[in-house]
Amino acid sequence: MIYSRSAEYAIRAFVYLASVPKGKYAMVKTIAEDSGIPAHFLAKILQQMARKGFLRSSKGPTGGFCLSRDPDEITLLEIVEAIDGLADYQRCPSGLDQCDDQAPCGMHDSWKELRSRIMEYLESTTIGDVARALEQKKAALASRERSQARGLKTS
Repeated sequence: MIYSRSAEYAIRAFVYLASVPKGKYAMVKTIAEDSGIPAHFLAKILQQMARKGFLRSSKGPTGGFCLSRDPDEITLLEIVEAIDGLADYQRCPSGLDQCDDQAPCGMHDSWKELRSRIMEYLESTTIGDVARALEQKKAALASRERSQARGLKTS
């Protein structure tokens, strides 16, 4: 895993929220059930993300959370940084205090390249991208299941 479970849960919740119609809110309980996330843990994460301006919240029977920006404007890097920070990506993978281009550890060059690719991916991938990919995956699975069911009926 390239980020914490908290960041993973935030991303999953944001993907869910990307499907919520504009102006509507989703309750933590609903997001948690649909995304397979413990509700009490998710509530804390979403409150944190609301305080950081990524989400809007509303109280009451029709309340909950919604994205404060378009899903195509929220990158995975923003979410990971808001939850985990980026310090882990800048540390020496060998645990050395002094590790840089001038005094590299044995893993420095390979980690530097990998870190660069990870950061590039997180920075260039949006919640909208992930939500669309998930919808395509669900549609492909449903289509395959329908095809298999038709195959069973004709046998």
